[in-house]
Amino acid sequence: MNNYLFVTKRNGEKEPIDLEKIHRVIAWAAENLDHVSVSQVELKSHIQFYDGIKTADIHETIIKAAADLISEETPDYQYLAARLAVFHLRKKAYGQFEPPSLYDHVVNMVESGKYDQHLLVDYDKSDFEHMSLFLDHSRDLNFSYAAVKQLEGKYLVQNRVNGAIYESAQFLYILVAACLFAKYPKATRLSYVEGFYNAISTFKISLPTPIMAGVRTPTRQFSSCVLIECDDSLDSINAASSAIVKYVSQRLGIGVNAGRIRALGSAIRNGEAFHTGCIPFYKHFQTAVKSCSQGGVRGGAATLFYPLWHLEVESLLVLKNNRGVEENRVRHLDYGVQFNKVMYQRLIKGGHITLFSPSDVPGLYDAFFEDQDKFEELYTQYENDDSIRKKRIKAIELFTLFAQERASTGRIYLQNVDHCNTHSPFDPSKAPIRQSNLCLEIALPTKPMSDVNDESGEIALCTLSAFNLGAIESLDELEPLADLAVRALDSLLDYQDYPIPAARNASMSRRTLGIGVINYAYYLAKNGLYYSNGSANNLTHKTFEAIQYYLLKATNELAKEQGACPKFDETRLAQGILPIDTYKKSIDDITGEPLHLDWESLRASIKKHGVRNSTVSALMPSETSSQISNATNGIEPPRGLISVKASKDGVLKQVVPEYLKLKDNYELLWNIPSNEGYLELVGIMQKFVDQTISANTNYDPSKFEGGKVPVKQILKDILTAYKLGVKTMYYHNTRDGASDDVEVEDDDCLGGACKI
Repeated sequence: MNNYLFVTKRNGEKEPIDLEKIHRVIAWAAENLDHVSVSQVELKSHIQFYDGIKTADIHETIIKAAADLISEETPDYQYLAARLAVFHLRKKAYGQFEPPSLYDHVVNMVESGKYDQHLLVDYDKSDFEHMSLFLDHSRDLNFSYAAVKQLEGKYLVQNRVNGAIYESAQFLYILVAACLFAKYPKATRLSYVEGFYNAISTFKISLPTPIMAGVRTPTRQFSSCVLIECDDSLDSINAASSAIVKYVSQRLGIGVNAGRIRALGSAIRNGEAFHTGCIPFYKHFQTAVKSCSQGGVRGGAATLFYPLWHLEVESLLVLKNNRGVEENRVRHLDYGVQFNKVMYQRLIKGGHITLFSPSDVPGLYDAFFEDQDKFEELYTQYENDDSIRKKRIKAIELFTLFAQERASTGRIYLQNVDHCNTHSPFDPSKAPIRQSNLCLEIALPTKPMSDVNDESGEIALCTLSAFNLGAIESLDELEPLADLAVRALDSLLDYQDYPIPAARNASMSRRTLGIGVINYAYYLAKNGLYYSNGSANNLTHKTFEAIQYYLLKATNELAKEQGACPKFDETRLAQGILPIDTYKKSIDDITGEPLHLDWESLRASIKKHGVRNSTVSALMPSETSSQISNATNGIEPPRGLISVKASKDGVLKQVVPEYLKLKDNYELLWNIPSNEGYLELVGIMQKFVDQTISANTNYDPSKFEGGKVPVKQILKDILTAYKLGVKTMYYHNTRDGASDDVEVEDDDCLGGACKI
């Protein structure tokens, strides 16, 4: 009779417990890391051994122990925990640490229906053997713990019912690259696959959730957000609702423009009936948005847009308010309120804003987006027409109501429709921008549908990725990275399916992309620059000039090869007008940085050859993908040097990049004295970015008298943003002190909605 305790291995076999084996695995994970201790992990584990204990349970206990040791003093435990998690993940996927050969893995996954069969049609065994030469599984060991948990939770192909995982990260990366370049000529495609694989697996280019999770599988929908517009008719409203249901079921974030819907009490059928107004139809959209679960986790999410001058605006502004009853609230949508110069002028001059039903003022709604001078002329004309139903309200009262609701909910957003149209790649007389998306960074043309099969309608999709500013050493690196990013995303447009004709038409004719950035806070820290004092203004100008220039150059080169997008003639680019020609000139007051690149040659080349993609840039929140790259979110300052990311996968600690070296260089969110410096930086970025920016405002009540943020301050920031040419404003964050270092993952962006 022996006295050994036995463990149950993953394959069901039993063997005596080998404590030395456990020690060796932890020691392997600790190699070349600073300030980590194998014995500390062992002590922290407190494993209660019993006969038959599963090796998987032992491993998970050790991983959790290592993750619990992550701190400001010992940040490298995030890599020790990650390596243990990678070891565990590979054991689950392959039954061993070493992955199988790429070709065998693909054959197995295609045969089981988990990978798209085109992989074995477009590539043969020798192609996969070639890819294996540059496939580097050791890059799995560069992930942080938060990254591995995000991969496990969202990205790796798996059975979400029983938890089985079928792949590890490098197979994900290589096969995304292989899928996106599959239709390239055989002479060049493997070099593009290699280049793109290297860029994404070394975190230089960051991909959004839908691409990471979907490309290589039989699913063929990879856009992050969809923009749907409805007209003022039942058929169009129903068509928009059908499109919402279709796209929510495919896990996209929804932007709905419902600004044309006539106001309560308007005449219908020549006075035969009164119109019920906006709220019942907003409720209808809310039902559509929540009708399908996304990934079996929760309902969808949407932002709905309407103009500030809508006759029902006072009721619409309070729709998210906790006070009131269900009949007059639509709380499960977010709202984007649309402003322009006339609205701001009325505020500044102490004047009134006149509210109208769009149905009563012919031409006004279209002019609001297409022609600012014409809007002002019509608006004044209708104000003076006594035959038109209207309501006058002091501008300060209306702006105050907006500011109060924005502050109390955090999620009443702002779109400056004039900036979206005057500083845009699109010619507003041909392709006006009438809305944004869920996360306020996409600005693309839309057209209402009369029914869901209406081919003349236009639904805009946003197809995203981002440069990791922290992973580049020189702005020159952006040129080849821009070429890879543009080519990959442009290929994606042809690779994915379009369930609604209006979406296919818009995507194929405009071929719009949105490439942004992550890790901006680390980029500033690395360069010893700060958000609040203007020190980062010049570098930001230089950086975003390079980003936009190289993206435009890349799409211009692609147009030379494959032709310009069919609706190139509806862009300002076709007239030789570039972002450097239409930006808000007040930016020149905050940075004197000159242009460094050859815009005139690019202008000539674009006029001659066109662009393959009408848009190339947008700055998105990038919540999840920034964690994959161990980067700071988008352009945002971190809340803490260690962020505690609370998500549906549990609480994850993430340490800012190069913490030990740069901890004094990071400017934390609640240490920034005001929004002014941040808004200046957003304005500088917006000079070059051709769509828009998920820009937030942040307020610490303790910095104000009486512990309350004055409405006056909120309005001042809104006016500052407008003056700087900022197109949209996303969250209004208020510090509550209870969770300064906790960043709650934005589950309204889950499943890919803007979560690049």
